[in-house]
Amino acid sequence: MKHRILILGAGYTGMMAAHGLALRNKTAEVTLVNPTDVFNERLRQHQAAVGQDLGAHRIPDLVGPAGVTFVQGRAARIATDRRSVVLDDGRDLAYDHLVYAIGSATPRVEHAFTIDDPAFAAALRDNADGTLTVCGAGLTGIEAATEAAETYPEMRVRLLSRGEPGSMMGPAARAYLMNALYRLRIEVRTGATVARVLPEAVELAGGDRIPTDVTLWTTGVAHARLAAEAGITVDEAGRVAVDAALRSVSHPDVFAIGDAAAVRQAYGVIHGTCQSGIPTAAHAAESITRILHGKEPKAFRFGYIHQPVSLGRKDAVIQFTNPDDTPSRWYLKGKAAIAYKEAVSSSPFKFYRSKSPIPSAMTKRSGGRRNRPHVASATPAPAM
Repeated sequence: MKHRILILGAGYTGMMAAHGLALRNKTAEVTLVNPTDVFNERLRQHQAAVGQDLGAHRIPDLVGPAGVTFVQGRAARIATDRRSVVLDDGRDLAYDHLVYAIGSATPRVEHAFTIDDPAFAAALRDNADGTLTVCGAGLTGIEAATEAAETYPEMRVRLLSRGEPGSMMGPAARAYLMNALYRLRIEVRTGATVARVLPEAVELAGGDRIPTDVTLWTTGVAHARLAAEAGITVDEAGRVAVDAALRSVSHPDVFAIGDAAAVRQAYGVIHGTCQSGIPTAAHAAESITRILHGKEPKAFRFGYIHQPVSLGRKDAVIQFTNPDDTPSRWYLKGKAAIAYKEAVSSSPFKFYRSKSPIPSAMTKRSGGRRNRPHVASATPAPAM
């Protein structure tokens, strides 16, 4: 019988893992499960949010040539005792190795849209001369605000944040970002803690009510409870606790990747981005392949490279970083940054269309002396 490898989730990481596993293990049966057969380009969600047509990339077309079987469905339960996943329509998929790649999402807040809500683009069109309030000035909030301000110049765009936008950047890149917000006439309010969102206003902790026509919520992270409900050990945030090879500390036949996993490095737990997620997927594919060949998997090492930020279609800023994601002295701006950001956003498709497996070393920097191999998992909480 063929070795059965089942991947849950066809985001950037799940796609990468499926591609690598199928090309490395021609005798294995690699199956990818996802609720929809259309790939969600999260790196371009701010563009889709303002109604830009990004085209549709069908998942079977991307992974089929590598030999991956695609199953459209939503995982309802993981039965670890019999190594199977039950879909919401009752189908039962058995596995010998499971790759858990169900990513995180922004929590839903009443009376507010999230960046992946299809109705958000229509709401912006209907309020092109109204007011948009973006709650949260992380990368998602910044990119959404600048895209909306550029697309709808008559729209009043507000950006609410506890801290300064671009606070993770160095002074020069941060100043460039703030100038771009000013140029696009985006109103920035820092020190703002949102208490609740009302149908036509955002109420702050101090009691101030800010009138708005459309509210976009971009803060917080919610992890799927599927792993915890299966008895797989997770950390306090709901991420799967893994060892240095990205295996579940409680279930060695389960690997977790991307923002579904609590991956600890010398500088801390990596945060959920495509930049860190794709390397975890490539490494998990290599780890499972090594196990199938009777070898021990290697420890995962990762160092950050950059913080790329779109500022509409006509501007961008790229902060280059040290391996621990602290800003280095180097950054790009303007046309050079636009070209760089476009290369970053399109790069996953080059991996998916490759006819050869992508070595994990090609997807990341290891971090050098700042990031020696970690031998223990992220501190796990009891299974939830």
